[in-house]
Amino acid sequence: MPTQFSLQEYDAAAAYIRERISQQPTVGLILGSGLSPLAESIENAVRIPYADIPHFPVSTVEGHAGQLVIGQLAGVQVCAMQGRFHLYEGYTPQQITFPVRVMRRLGVGALIVTNAAGGLNPTFRSGDLMLIEDHLNFVGMAGNHPLYGPNVDAFGLRFPSMIRAYSTRLRALLLETAAELEIPVRQGVYAMVSGPSFETPAEVRYLRHAGADAVGMSTAPEVVVAHHAGMEVLGISSITNVAVDATESAMDTSHTEVLEIGKEIVPRLTRLLVGVLEKL
Repeated sequence: MPTQFSLQEYDAAAAYIRERISQQPTVGLILGSGLSPLAESIENAVRIPYADIPHFPVSTVEGHAGQLVIGQLAGVQVCAMQGRFHLYEGYTPQQITFPVRVMRRLGVGALIVTNAAGGLNPTFRSGDLMLIEDHLNFVGMAGNHPLYGPNVDAFGLRFPSMIRAYSTRLRALLLETAAELEIPVRQGVYAMVSGPSFETPAEVRYLRHAGADAVGMSTAPEVVVAHHAGMEVLGISSITNVAVDATESAMDTSHTEVLEIGKEIVPRLTRLLVGVLEKL
């Protein structure tokens, strides 16, 4: 598959989706590992397998259903990715972010991104929710950047500012909603690494020293592309495991643990997102 896409290819995917829905979505959702059940709350849903959409990648990871779910959630028309794509699957950053630009061509103006992440902040515990204030895109800084190559001017500027990549307005709405629902929410910086191996104890200590509160293998590319295209972005990490910082530790990390804790978090995250959508 190509690493660069033309505006015509984005529009071909958007046209395919548009033919199958009756309402235009205004909010996009990307659901991370173990969080796919959240899409079951969407009403009057139209489900479109990724494999059917022109130029779309296909999810290969357990816990990622691999379909778009388009319908109503809290009275808002949403387009949810039930399963996302990752660099470690062999996809390029441009393929990973292809659906975000297609959402933008469909008229989506806000993107809510969720992920499963390891807790780096010593005060974090498995099961916590963290509102993403900012990110460290180690993958992009190392050269695997989603905006690499010719700029598609229809989406945004060649050199976009990333100072407010995560919407101040949407972050305030989430904190207000969390307080009303009495759902504890942490706040912090998310670090993206490529995976698929979990971090070594030395890497955990390094990331913590660099200022990261949580670490995962996704999210940053989608956020960069959404912000580049003028979309408001809200990011939430589900802390599904605590990162291990010592080789002598008896603790370990597994994808099974990530999926199990993710399931426990879904009811709280659903209530929180529904509350935010109601305020939009």
